[in-house]
Amino acid sequence: MGSNVFTEEQDALVVKSWEAMKKNSGELSLKFFKKILEIAPAGQQLFSFLKDSNVPLEENPKLKPHAMAVFIMTCESAAQLRKAGKVTVRESNLKKLGATHFKAGVTKLALVETIKEAVPEMWSPAMKNAWEEAHDQLADAIKSEIKPSS
Repeated sequence: MGSNVFTEEQDALVVKSWEAMKKNSGELSLKFFKKILEIAPAGQQLFSFLKDSNVPLEENPKLKPHAMAVFIMTCESAAQLRKAGKVTVRESNLKKLGATHFKAGVTKLALVETIKEAVPEMWSPAMKNAWEEAHDQLADAIKSEIKPSS
């Protein structure tokens, strides 16, 4: 576990930017997913619904609900990090996130890029750090919860 603390200031930045992004979460989710696959094209093979699909990503009927689930869950969890006092990731969601098996660095990069484009007028180095820290705390929580079943 990282000993890093998610500060009140960071929390405020994450919550503020998420409030601003919420209404566009559908569109942003797709953006987020496309970035993940740009950074890690091999990721396509991890999703049954992308593997044999030759339609553009945004036309894939199964992608949007999945992308939205992951993106909204990540942002919601990040926005509640401090309120909860600890990272809470709901069981069913955990499996969904864990099942994507993405290297945390890939999702972090994609998340930060997506948010930067979503709220350019709010964007700052401090906000970038806040989201990266929130992401890392979530990733740690997920790792510690998903114990491989022996």
